[in-house]
Amino acid sequence: MVGMTEQRVASATRDIHADAATIFELIADPSRQPEWDGMDNLVAAAPGQRVHAVGDVFVMAIHLGTERNNRIVEFDEGRRIAWRPSEPGRAEPGHLWRWELEPVGDGVTRVTHTYDWTELTDENRMGRARRTTSERLMRSIERLAALAEGRPLPAGD
Repeated sequence: MVGMTEQRVASATRDIHADAATIFELIADPSRQPEWDGMDNLVAAAPGQRVHAVGDVFVMAIHLGTERNNRIVEFDEGRRIAWRPSEPGRAEPGHLWRWELEPVGDGVTRVTHTYDWTELTDENRMGRARRTTSERLMRSIERLAALAEGRPLPAGD
């Protein structure tokens, strides 16, 4: 529709019955990320890349048969982590993945997962960005919840 602004931020939120430290460890250790990836994109990351601060970079192999450098741009241990992916040796195309954790009760943490592509400029990535919906982000949260709560991964995986 003419005049409509395209929504370029997708987000999903769910309470997980685990403490924030347990959940954060699954996110901040890139070698664990393929276990909970609901986007069917991540293949593997070498161990020993645990993130500790803004400016850290971890390398992830993705299903396209390539690697991505992921530069940490937001970091608060146990509470918030965000990164900007890019192809090795190339400029960041302008999208961001963010996880926010908020303790809301005894052993319960509210987890919000956000994909922000407001600054994305690479036309080749626009289609995939548009397919990154709140529902797809929730799939990652559901998988993360199963791991953090010690349950089997959701059916269909």
